[in-house]
Amino acid sequence: MTKTAKALLAAASLALLASPILARQQAGPGARLAPECRAEIERLCASVRGQPGAMRTCLREKASELSEGCRAELRQRIEQRRGAQALRRSGASAPAPQQTLAYGSDPLQALDLWVPQGVKKAPLVLFVHGGGWKRGSKSNALGRALPGHMLEQGYAFASIDYRLLPKASVEDQAADVAAALAFLLARAESLGIDRSRVVITGHSAGAHLVALVGTDERYLKAAGLSFADLDGVMPNDGAAYDVARQISAAGPRMRETYLAAFGSDPARQKALSPTHHAAAPNAPAFLLLHVQRPDGAAQAKALAEALQRAGTRAEVAGFPGEGLKGHIEINRRLGEADYPATAKVDAWLRGLFG
Repeated sequence: MTKTAKALLAAASLALLASPILARQQAGPGARLAPECRAEIERLCASVRGQPGAMRTCLREKASELSEGCRAELRQRIEQRRGAQALRRSGASAPAPQQTLAYGSDPLQALDLWVPQGVKKAPLVLFVHGGGWKRGSKSNALGRALPGHMLEQGYAFASIDYRLLPKASVEDQAADVAAALAFLLARAESLGIDRSRVVITGHSAGAHLVALVGTDERYLKAAGLSFADLDGVMPNDGAAYDVARQISAAGPRMRETYLAAFGSDPARQKALSPTHHAAAPNAPAFLLLHVQRPDGAAQAKALAEALQRAGTRAEVAGFPGEGLKGHIEINRRLGEADYPATAKVDAWLRGLFG
């Protein structure tokens, strides 16, 4: 393990364990480490459990003994904390959602909605959070800049929750994306939304879900919609557009994540792969964002090429940022005026919405 990685983990342990990370606090999905990672830490530092300050010391000294996936999750948490702290120092914050609405009977079938004041028919941008299909939420997996920026552009913005693994399947999650969209469009006039101008976007696992809904029309049709109800799809730094390919290239820990989501049946993996649906009719336009992660960049390029072969407009836009840090940053900073991806997204949305 490099000195940089150890330093990150030491910082993560200090920030996270102060909570402490192993406490079973009442919080929304994604607020705590994954159960597998917490179990690793408990096993590694069982001898010092309950001793003030000892858990931090143990984790700092034994970080190299954690799995690659658990170390990555710790790094992700500290980056999220750093981002939140920076925003607090700058005084920046996301505007509070104007409405929180239930689009289904499950507690996770809910969405936050922002609509610009004084606009009777605002184009809609619907966001789907990431979290490995098993964690995350409409509030804690969303960059703070994006809602306000969308409002400034004159767009309505919705961020949705959806049912999570293992209680729900990926198929259920794609159905939730379509159901949330159908819910909003059915109430477009009263909510101030222009149902004729709609884009769906998502980050990480959410990028996969919006790409799936934008290429496999069955989910929209089950909700009473079709590709005609979409203007575009904007997946943000996903890496599972071709599920089988992603599983074969993944390390042991991430392979477990993908197998938990998609299973080992090749037919099901193919059915949940947007790249394999791209030859069929698709949503009219795609913008595939990615940072410099080899798997994410390759998957975005392959999906765009498949869409283009089918006659679908598809662009790929790559931005600085490597590994997990870059993956988090493009979600956290999208919407900030000086972040490179913001200008590209603005131009693409203007081209679609007019």
